[in-house]
Amino acid sequence: MSDDLSGATLAAVTAIVDRALDEDAPWGDATSEAAIPASATAIARIVSRVHGVLAGGLALQLAFTRVDPTLVVERSLADGDPIAPGVVVATITGSARSILRGERVALNLAQRLSGVATLTRRYVDAVAGAVSASGAPVRLVDTRKTTPGLRVLEKAAVRLTGAIRAVRARIPHTMHLEVEVDRLDQLEAVIAAEPDTIMLDNFGLDDLRAGVALIAGRATVEASGGVTLDTVRAIAETGVDVISVGALTHSAPALDLGLDIAITPGSGGAAGGAR
Repeated sequence: MSDDLSGATLAAVTAIVDRALDEDAPWGDATSEAAIPASATAIARIVSRVHGVLAGGLALQLAFTRVDPTLVVERSLADGDPIAPGVVVATITGSARSILRGERVALNLAQRLSGVATLTRRYVDAVAGAVSASGAPVRLVDTRKTTPGLRVLEKAAVRLTGAIRAVRARIPHTMHLEVEVDRLDQLEAVIAAEPDTIMLDNFGLDDLRAGVALIAGRATVEASGGVTLDTVRAIAETGVDVISVGALTHSAPALDLGLDIAITPGSGGAAGGAR
């Protein structure tokens, strides 16, 4: 299955997974090695327990294959696909010890990234149809408020849902001047400096409308601060071009995914179950 890494290179994802595996069990999985024969094989399935949007499929796959390249990981869905309770996301076949060694890292990463994608989809849906003062669709962007070490993956999860991509194409972040203001009386001097983007930070709705009117198309208008699912639609209807939402990455709850495992009959070990 191909992966739209959205800026996350294979090498970068592999490095993240390797660090996570080393952090999780630097001395190996002593419990599995003590309780499960080396010959035991198993079939495991990653199953969704809730509704949401899948992300982190490549990281999930690598969490198993970096432990044991002989494991066979078959992903049933692509990143960005909707999931529901009982939906099988991936099937893993091979050494039971190896599957259990990779399980926690695979679930941690897939749950975290699917949570980001799911929350972002809710925000994207909330602003659907809203247009800026210029008549263009209002766009959402993420921020630097990411989990240390996971930024490249979390930003890729955000992009899966349609947030950020159109803005970045229109507003490249190389040689780009953005100025932040937190009061209307700061705008005159800032507009005179001709920045590419003016960020209106923690403005109320009336002040956002006033700011959009004062800027009058001379810069891209970005609203930031105090953005929630309850407020984002009203903010989108003030005429701003862009809304930056830190919550996409700093407040996304993990999506509930689980691993159901069954030892292959005759290969040794216990029967297995849900984890």
